[in-house]
Amino acid sequence: MLWWALALGADLGGNATAVGAAANVVILGLAERAGQRISFWQFTKYGLVAAGVTVGISAVYLWLRYFAFA
Repeated sequence: MLWWALALGADLGGNATAVGAAANVVILGLAERAGQRISFWQFTKYGLVAAGVTVGISAVYLWLRYFAFA
């Protein structure tokens, strides 16, 4: 269970900031090339919400999987 918690937290938590994952850096570069500049703090404002929701859903899943129905 701890392995899954670490894997999900590291993977989904990387969506919180622009430099948290390589895909985020690529997307910011593509957006800037297309003329749509996205600042670090603008990305972080939405990224924290997305990361919080996905990590929260993962925490509920892990609790159900390993504690409630074990």
